[in-house]
Amino acid sequence: MIKKINFYHSLIFFNICIFSSAFAFVRNNNFIILCLFLILTLGISHGSLDNIKGKKLLKILDIKSMSIFYIGYSLISLFIILVWILFPKTLLFIFIIVSSYHFGKEDMSFIKKEKKIYDEILYFLKGSVVIVSPLLFHKIETILIFQSLNFNISGIIFIENIILYILLFLSFFSCLFLFFKKKIAIKFILLMDFFSILILNYFLNPLVAFTIYFCFLHSIRHSLSLVFQLNKNIQKGFLLFLKKALPLSVITALLYLISLYFLNNYYELNESIYKVIFIGLASLTFPHILLEYLIEKNEK
Repeated sequence: MIKKINFYHSLIFFNICIFSSAFAFVRNNNFIILCLFLILTLGISHGSLDNIKGKKLLKILDIKSMSIFYIGYSLISLFIILVWILFPKTLLFIFIIVSSYHFGKEDMSFIKKEKKIYDEILYFLKGSVVIVSPLLFHKIETILIFQSLNFNISGIIFIENIILYILLFLSFFSCLFLFFKKKIAIKFILLMDFFSILILNYFLNPLVAFTIYFCFLHSIRHSLSLVFQLNKNIQKGFLLFLKKALPLSVITALLYLISLYFLNNYYELNESIYKVIFIGLASLTFPHILLEYLIEKNEK
């Protein structure tokens, strides 16, 4: 059931990418306020059940107090923000690797496969298309976004086109290699997702392309898996997901907006939004991935 839903999800998303890219109005604008709104609603919602996962981890570790989870999760997020301020280049490098791995693995988490020792590298390569594509197709705009985050990447060898084409080539073949023996429908899903990301980044502004991918592919796919974990009946599972995800989603969105208010006193609005979006996502991504890793490790 979940595979069938994800197949149609990928098919619809692929057509949305083609349709949205056909309009000059969409291609020539960055819609920065709309992007922020989508990330604060659809985007971060897929991590809003981390408290339930935290409760599961604490149960495995025989720890009864949920306050330990909330304090630990918050401290990791604050630590990431502090490291971003003090050592931005180091954290950027780590964040790109971790994000590529996360996107590569989570976007196909609904597919069961036998684990191989080289899977981690393939997940990273598969997810790297999200990072490589905007640098390849909109290098100047992407460099400007990095500069607004205190990163000057213009002289780095890894953004040379030859390197980016090699990474893109490896990303494409990692999609095929990960599920070489699987049914054609599975390969079709992965390839549709891959080309959807390429289409978005070729035609659209980097922020718009990332927002559409992050909210309408990555977040929705992860949320669908959570819905089915809560209840096999998709309607009941969806309502339960909304009920459980809403509190943390609202709190996180409010923290984003408060941060934006203070940052806007020191930076221009667009620059403040870039900082809130990407530094905020980094501060949420690291504890989110660490939680997933600890649960997976301790369940073995």
